[in-house]
Amino acid sequence: MAEQQTREAEENGVSGCMSTVIPGWFSEINPMWPGEAHSLKVEKILFQEKSDYQDVMVFQSASYGKVLVLDGVIQLTERDECAYQEMITHLPLCSIPNPKKVLVIGGGDGGVLREVARHSSVEQIDICEIDKMVVDVSKQFFPDVAIGYEDARVNLHIGDGVAFMKNAPEGTYDAVIVDSSDPIGPAQELFEKPFFGSVARALRPGGVVSTQAESIWLHMHIIEDIVSNCRQIFKGSVNYAWTTVPTYPSGVIGFMLCSTEGPPVDFKHPVNPIDDANESSCQSNRPLKPLKFYNSEIHSAAFCLPSFAKKVIEAKAK
Repeated sequence: MAEQQTREAEENGVSGCMSTVIPGWFSEINPMWPGEAHSLKVEKILFQEKSDYQDVMVFQSASYGKVLVLDGVIQLTERDECAYQEMITHLPLCSIPNPKKVLVIGGGDGGVLREVARHSSVEQIDICEIDKMVVDVSKQFFPDVAIGYEDARVNLHIGDGVAFMKNAPEGTYDAVIVDSSDPIGPAQELFEKPFFGSVARALRPGGVVSTQAESIWLHMHIIEDIVSNCRQIFKGSVNYAWTTVPTYPSGVIGFMLCSTEGPPVDFKHPVNPIDDANESSCQSNRPLKPLKFYNSEIHSAAFCLPSFAKKVIEAKAK
């Protein structure tokens, strides 16, 4: 069955996504991580279409549950999505007191929305996602992730995140979370200096941004540029944190955590703790499941870097 689905996938033009060496396995082959590929055994392809922006696929894996793939790159799996969604959200929101207005750029699967909704102080959650198919597919196949859309505080905007950010009124948000894919294709502009400038402008004094920032094992050259750009734009604090996500290239992914000039933000020491008591703050008909990954200890530990990365990042952050 899996071999037949592999042939069907190749015939439909996604041979770069499915391994041609071992039928029935998905292999993530991409020029951003040359010479290596992580593979998952495919039990069944559940969805496969091309949106206006990218190839969208969902498959049932043998060991990580359902998997969402965009343009041949894994975006999330049911088993390990918590490590990414919880960290990219709670690292910024637990670092400032009483966040009220939060903007999510990207994040069409709804997982970041789910995590933002745990914070009872939040009154408004805006999200701008460019690809409606990602939203619809996530609601269909990943209901425990897309539950974020059910919260009454969420306002969904389908459109270009860069344009949305440019048009955001100055000083509107307490936090901006940029849940982007890699800096190729639709997400490329989300890693460039003009976009970061728009983010800083939309944040209040002492506001915070958290953005996906690649792997220290694969992309130090990209991280150097991101840190340099952020240091020029954000006059508060600029930090790099990381977490483990087994199905991401190299098994780790990083985040830039920055603040605008104003009340100082010490990202390494959370001031707005979240625990299971916050589960009731979600304003939807279904209760949220408990946190699986994030806690206050792992928050602080996320900023401890290996020596090779620390040397480069600290040099760029000065």
